[in-house]
Amino acid sequence: MSTNQILYIIMGISGGLFVITLIGYLIMRSMLNKSDIRKIKQLKEGTKEKKYTSDVMYQKLYIYFIKIPFLKRYVNKLRRKLEIINVEDEYLTRKQTAKIISNAILIVVPLTILIIVLTYQDFLLLSILLLFEMFLIETIMSGMVDKLDTKLLKQQIEFFAEIRHAYHEYNMVEEAIYEVSQNDQLEVSRQGEKIYEILISDDPETELEKYYDVAPNSYLKEFAGISFLTREFGDRKDENGASLYLKNLNNITEEMQLEILKREKLDYVFQSLSVISIVPVLCIQPLRNWAVSNFSFTSEFYDGKLGFIAQILLVLVTFICYILTRKLKDNGAIKEEYKDPNKVWQMKLYNKPVIKKIVDLFIPKQKTKEYRKTVELLKDAASKQKMETLYVNRIVVCIAVFFASLFLFMQIHNVAIDYIYENPTSEYDLMGELNETQEKAAIELTKQDNYFLDKLKGQELTWDQIRVEIKYSQFYQDATDEEIDEATTRIRDKLKVVNKEYLKWFEWLLAFVFSIGGYFAPMWLLMFQKIMRKLEIENEVMQFQTIILMLMKIERVNVEMILEWLERYSNIFREPITKCVNNYEAGAWEALEELKNEINNEQMLRIVEGLQSAVEKIPIRDAFDELDNEREYYQAKRKESNERLIKRKGMIGKAIGFTPLVGLFVGYLIVPLVGIGLISMMNSFSTMSAMSMA
Repeated sequence: MSTNQILYIIMGISGGLFVITLIGYLIMRSMLNKSDIRKIKQLKEGTKEKKYTSDVMYQKLYIYFIKIPFLKRYVNKLRRKLEIINVEDEYLTRKQTAKIISNAILIVVPLTILIIVLTYQDFLLLSILLLFEMFLIETIMSGMVDKLDTKLLKQQIEFFAEIRHAYHEYNMVEEAIYEVSQNDQLEVSRQGEKIYEILISDDPETELEKYYDVAPNSYLKEFAGISFLTREFGDRKDENGASLYLKNLNNITEEMQLEILKREKLDYVFQSLSVISIVPVLCIQPLRNWAVSNFSFTSEFYDGKLGFIAQILLVLVTFICYILTRKLKDNGAIKEEYKDPNKVWQMKLYNKPVIKKIVDLFIPKQKTKEYRKTVELLKDAASKQKMETLYVNRIVVCIAVFFASLFLFMQIHNVAIDYIYENPTSEYDLMGELNETQEKAAIELTKQDNYFLDKLKGQELTWDQIRVEIKYSQFYQDATDEEIDEATTRIRDKLKVVNKEYLKWFEWLLAFVFSIGGYFAPMWLLMFQKIMRKLEIENEVMQFQTIILMLMKIERVNVEMILEWLERYSNIFREPITKCVNNYEAGAWEALEELKNEINNEQMLRIVEGLQSAVEKIPIRDAFDELDNEREYYQAKRKESNERLIKRKGMIGKAIGFTPLVGLFVGYLIVPLVGIGLISMMNSFSTMSAMSMA
């Protein structure tokens, strides 16, 4: 298929999409009086605003988006995240979902057009980039939800400040929360109303446990928990006569301020790295066109096997670096949506009897060392995967990489053959392109050579046999012996290339090796996530200190309750703390001692030792009195820890993010340009020397 044909096809598809969009718009207008639209209109009745607003537009767009098969998947994913923030506010959830999808479309559509314009000459690269856009859509939507989550955090600071004033006025936790939550314009107000409903319910403890599972962030969970304990056991004054409840609110506010600063700095450091890691794949074709137009001898590289291999490697490196950059930048703002383990596609596949038998052969047996290591890795990486889904992923990736490798090897051979058949046959200069007359002659010569290639390919012929075929052909009836010899040598060399371009045994072996790498890729990704989690270990310990500081002065709070709170907010230490909570009834001291044996962080060890002291020897308040006395020190240390974390992530992120860009200019431009240029110069000098000697 020629370039012009591909371009015509793309233009036809674009025109067809435009016509479909126009028809869809007309259908949308005709559906305005349907029941779904009527419900939306009813929501707006009784208001003074009668004109067409953006809110109504987004509500209408939501209805159409949810009906489009491709977009429906993204709409449902967004809903699961936004429902947590908006707490049963269907109108706002629909509006935000439609707004985010619309913004994503406004970014992706122009990018798609740009990709088609830049890479329409390379159908394989075009297909890869269009598939790559699916990951980009996820990134765009996640970033927008991130902003909503950070916006909620900022609202919480103002919300808690108003709670302080209301608490002074009413001196009742639930009344203060109710009063401040009456502002329906803020997302945090809905969270406040939910917490108020929990506090006045018949079984607040059970309702609170349910809220812990759906709270947008840990700070609202802390606020809800502290409010419940204060309402249940009453407020008390500290040694300075200040309200303990208000002091705890202040502690939570300070934590949120540190978190907001951390997120803003991370966003600033990583704001362009994701784009930088993607840009190189968009520049492959323009860079190739520039190099060939200015240094025509480089077409041998870019249009041949080596250029295709370099292009695939660059796309692969870009994809890996993009994924790692997103994982590195992740600040935990987005609460991972809940998925029923039995409804994910991996489990649906696993539940098929034949597939289950195959997958079970790869899953390590329980109680073996390998099984324990895999379970620990999943927990250390804070992954929600089950053992079955992990191994389904590994096997699927392994098979996909194997067949993708074979496809790419076949494509490499096709590229080499196409280069022989399509590349104009001529001696290239080091600079510039062929003029029009030279190009026509070169193309005509290539067509003549192709006649012999089609006739002789697949046969093992000697130079003399090829010469005979050429000599008695219609193209060389009047040619001199020197011209026939030159053509024979040229066609023999081309014939060798065409005859050897097929899948070889070592390529099957390489595909197998690559598939093994694909089998281990999900495990390597988990290891990377584990490393990223460990970077935040100090941050989690300091959050534990804040929780203990809030709980230790509340009456009737014991060590077991503190452990339950630590388990609720833990991430890195969740597994050992959960085990300690489960074993606590059998023996508090022994359970805490086992917890000490499973951790190696010095600050965390001090917390556990303090809990051990509070079990039998001294009150909790005395066991952790240094937390209160050294509060300012720990806050300063927390800030310094966040600075180091951001700096470390920034250094790793820059190294990963700029790798594709370096690969593009060094591996795809400079090295081929210099290498092929030197070889061409050496060949030219050799030819000139031979001519001078002759």
